[in-house]
Amino acid sequence: MSLGVLNNIAAMYAQNNLNQTQASLQKTLTQLSSGSRINSGADDAAGLAVADGLAANEAALTQSAQNASDGVGLLQTADGALAQVTNLLNRAVTLATEASNGTLNTSQVSAANQEYQNILTEISNIGSTTNFNGNSVFTSTATNIVVSDGTTSGTTTFSDTIGSLTSSSVGTSSGGAGVDFTASTVSTLTASTAQSVLVALTSAIQDVAYQRGAIGANINQLNAASNVASAESENLTSAESNIRSTNYGQATSDMAKYQVLSQTGISALAQANSVAQEVLKLLQ
Repeated sequence: MSLGVLNNIAAMYAQNNLNQTQASLQKTLTQLSSGSRINSGADDAAGLAVADGLAANEAALTQSAQNASDGVGLLQTADGALAQVTNLLNRAVTLATEASNGTLNTSQVSAANQEYQNILTEISNIGSTTNFNGNSVFTSTATNIVVSDGTTSGTTTFSDTIGSLTSSSVGTSSGGAGVDFTASTVSTLTASTAQSVLVALTSAIQDVAYQRGAIGANINQLNAASNVASAESENLTSAESNIRSTNYGQATSDMAKYQVLSQTGISALAQANSVAQEVLKLLQ
């Protein structure tokens, strides 16, 4: 090979290799410091697309688990309120049974009726004041709980209608309608209406129990949906981590390799540059 100074081919080779080594070393150090194997689209375009898609699914599933938990909270609030309604109805049954006894005088029956009216008022108060997160619990408007993985095909909506609660609409029958247990003929507790009130109260207690059973079934369904969403999120997080996370064993090995190559590349470039100096000896 002829000796010349116009082009130092050896130095060019050394410089190109050194640039590639420095780029690889920088990429490896970035992976080690960030903990992520993919820090830009250039690192792994396909892997980045998959990992970002999984992250979106995880976010949707994590929030879906919370949505289901919020729905459970709403239903548990309704169930707790209905438990108090049952207690009130049981007390009303006691009063109606007592009023039906012919040994009571007029003032005693009137006192029983006063407490009975207070019970009806309190049931209506429970229906109008019970709320969850500022929203009325006892309403005929359906509450939709959405559980989704972020895709249309992976979205399920649970629709729960608890229904209204007043002194004239207590519990839910198998047909889904409120039970009117205080019609005009039994709105007042007297010795003559006591038996009618007692029959209506017994029916209302049964319907409240039916409603609480339906609410309990919905609670179990939402708990199951929350558990499934949490499990799916956990599995997707693991899959994303496998794609995105730095393999520290491989990365530290690469770093040692590129550090050595960087040092030898700098040395080789220095040697290649020194060869051109040999030309000066020919001019002495």
